[in-house]
Amino acid sequence: MLIPRTLAPNLTIKTLQHGEFNLTSESPSLMTLVCFYRGLHCPVCANYLKELDRMTPAFEERGVSTIAISSDGEDRARQMADKIGAEHLRVGYGLSLSVARQWGLYISSSRGKTSIGIEEPELFSEPGVFLVRPDRTIYWLSVQSMPFARPNFAEMVQALDFVIKNGYPARGEYTGGV
Repeated sequence: MLIPRTLAPNLTIKTLQHGEFNLTSESPSLMTLVCFYRGLHCPVCANYLKELDRMTPAFEERGVSTIAISSDGEDRARQMADKIGAEHLRVGYGLSLSVARQWGLYISSSRGKTSIGIEEPELFSEPGVFLVRPDRTIYWLSVQSMPFARPNFAEMVQALDFVIKNGYPARGEYTGGV
């Protein structure tokens, strides 16, 4: 289980238009938002990533870089980027499921074609959203076992304004006895 204020796992991934993404060398002034998504087969992901692409400039204004990553190959990732009309959002692809597990993501198996007629991969990771500081410590995380009820990006931007104004620390860091 990942804990806030501890180091995030390594993450190096190819992107469609921005070369290689390496979390270790990411240098936003505040944080990196890493959004793991299920893949091209997921209609909920497409809507979610459209919103993240739309909100990316607001995140950037607050010193937060963004990337969306799936275990899809390059072709399916490109189809997703085209589908959402990605203008601002970096899209990464080829996430290994072993790295997905290191990030605490749930893994699902294929049920065949989805409601939009696209075949699910044999195995794929479920969604997760992370805010990671430049020193690679986890500030915030949300991991889902289902494609539904994900964190709202507009609310996250509002929360970041509070975090910045008040120097609010990462919470959920306590690991002692209870």
